[in-house]
Amino acid sequence: MSEPNTAIPKGSLVVITGVTGHVASELTRQFLSRGYKVRGTVRDLAKASWLVDDVFKSYADKGALELVAVPDISAEGVFDDVVKGAAAVLNVASIVSFDPNPHNVITPVVAATSSILKAAAKEPSVKRFVQTGSIVATTMLVPGNTTHITKDTWNETAVEMAWAPPPYDASRAFPTYMASKVAAEKEVWRFIAEEKPHFAVNVVTPQTIIGKRLSPFCTSFSATIVPSLYEGKMDTFQILPAMFGVNVKDVALLHLAAALDPDVTGERIHAWGQHCTWNEALGLMRKLFPNHKFIDDFSDASYSLTTDLTIPLALLKKWGNQDGWIPLEQSFLDNMDHVPRE
Repeated sequence: MSEPNTAIPKGSLVVITGVTGHVASELTRQFLSRGYKVRGTVRDLAKASWLVDDVFKSYADKGALELVAVPDISAEGVFDDVVKGAAAVLNVASIVSFDPNPHNVITPVVAATSSILKAAAKEPSVKRFVQTGSIVATTMLVPGNTTHITKDTWNETAVEMAWAPPPYDASRAFPTYMASKVAAEKEVWRFIAEEKPHFAVNVVTPQTIIGKRLSPFCTSFSATIVPSLYEGKMDTFQILPAMFGVNVKDVALLHLAAALDPDVTGERIHAWGQHCTWNEALGLMRKLFPNHKFIDDFSDASYSLTTDLTIPLALLKKWGNQDGWIPLEQSFLDNMDHVPRE
């Protein structure tokens, strides 16, 4: 398959934030394998050493990968030097602390988004900017939801819940996280409309990200969902009634396409994958691991969200030469790498 035309040439430097994460580490792998250089941000260089000493050692040794410490992503000007010389900036990092206090989550997430957009706007070399959004920025994930999601659909319910008066108890943790994704994505579109920067922008909005971790040291929330199902840990499944499961490789590929495809600009690219209830997920896991004792079935719930997936499916074909999403069964199996099991 011939390589499609790219908005930035092979060999260019791309900045990826939060590269120890599930999506960002896979995204780093895909860019490096296609001949790009990556500058990745991490909060703590010591805790990210597995990237340069193990997983991507050959790339790091030849200077194709460098890590930069950004302990506080919300600090003003913190990304100014990080984006120097970059052709593309992919802002994957966020705050996933599940702190119920919106001042500790939403406020710094918006500040971080604003900070990296301002830095990119000051750097003439930046041609593309990609923001990692989320399906939770569009609607509440509740049983029976039949919303059709468009570019202008927003989860205002979560915003109202997050900013309601205190107390900020644990029940408000997930609404606050959802509201932070609303606020961050709105900040991207506000910045583009008002500041009119010189670079093209796209947003990729995944739902439940599953699939292979590049290392057991990758402990992002999304990387733990399938192992939690295997181990019978219930917290995740009380938050979400069901999922659109999407392989991390597909999510990363759509980010890559959003950065490289010159024909895709100003898009909200939905990386949804395939709808699956938790009982269907348990059925897949029992098939994959027949000797393991799983928890009993849930009181099954579902939602019937819809959207236009024409663009993401076309991008998977164009940039990955694949017809549709990686199957859920394969994604579940991939996600169990590095998990001790019988």
